[in-house]
Amino acid sequence: MSNANDIDSATAVDSDARHAMKMAKKKAARDKIMATKSNEKGLIIVHTGAGKGKSSSGFGMILRCIAHGMPSAIVQFIKGAWDTGERRLIEGNFSHLCQFHAMGEGFTWETQDRTLDIRLAHKSWDKAKEIILDPKIRFVLLDEINIALRYDYLDINEVVAFLRDQKPPLTHVVLTGRNANDKLIEIADLVTEMTLVKHPFRSGIKAQQGVEF
Repeated sequence: MSNANDIDSATAVDSDARHAMKMAKKKAARDKIMATKSNEKGLIIVHTGAGKGKSSSGFGMILRCIAHGMPSAIVQFIKGAWDTGERRLIEGNFSHLCQFHAMGEGFTWETQDRTLDIRLAHKSWDKAKEIILDPKIRFVLLDEINIALRYDYLDINEVVAFLRDQKPPLTHVVLTGRNANDKLIEIADLVTEMTLVKHPFRSGIKAQQGVEF
């Protein structure tokens, strides 16, 4: 029995040693890569796809900015009429660090008024440009702007040109919503596509507080 235990112990030690060597090599390679990364840049970030989490991820970044004391702002293009948890939290506790502009009137199938939707989208975009150009603001979330672009409420060429040519160098801008335009993806620094695997709505479960809003 003792021989078997000795063999098991030796095997475990050998396995631990191999793991340590593997991690040491990985760390050396990682440190070498990180040594080449020194530039700071205001990123254009796109969250798109059919899966849940696009806006939620954007709001998570907003909370990071608040924790770091970074002035930030949110412009909601579609879901502005909603009473959401993130809106309550930010407006009630962190308005000195984060502006919250809920400019929409709800989803397009709820408003059923294309003229109104277009007018509100342009008003939201004007506010977004004003905020992005504000040198005090470091991070801007344009929530559901991709929906406005998808339905041609806004000119994609104008949006792309502004972000590419006029956005301050160190200002981060996040754009969320399904069906991100290819031109927007092309100029973005970071693009994440949320993939839908399962969703409770398909099983007859409505949006849940704390999960969806």
